[in-house]
Amino acid sequence: MKLLGIALIAIGIIAFAYQGISYTTRDKVVDLGPLHVTAEKSHTLPLPPIVGAVALAGGLALLFMTGQKAR
Repeated sequence: MKLLGIALIAIGIIAFAYQGISYTTRDKVVDLGPLHVTAEKSHTLPLPPIVGAVALAGGLALLFMTGQKAR
C-alpha cells in the first residue's frame, strides 16, 4: 500500500507540472504512385488540475492510513 501511495503522489505532482500530454500523428495527404505527402498534426490531451489534486490526496491518504495500521 505504501508503494501505491508513493506512486499516486508522484503521478499527482507530474500532473500538476505538465498540465497535459502532447503527441504527434502523421496523416497521408497525397498518395499518387511514387509520390507520398504526409502531414504531422500535434494533439494535446489536457489534464485538469483536479486530476493531479485527486491523485495527490489519494496518495497521501494511503500513506496516512498505512501509517495508522502500523501502530
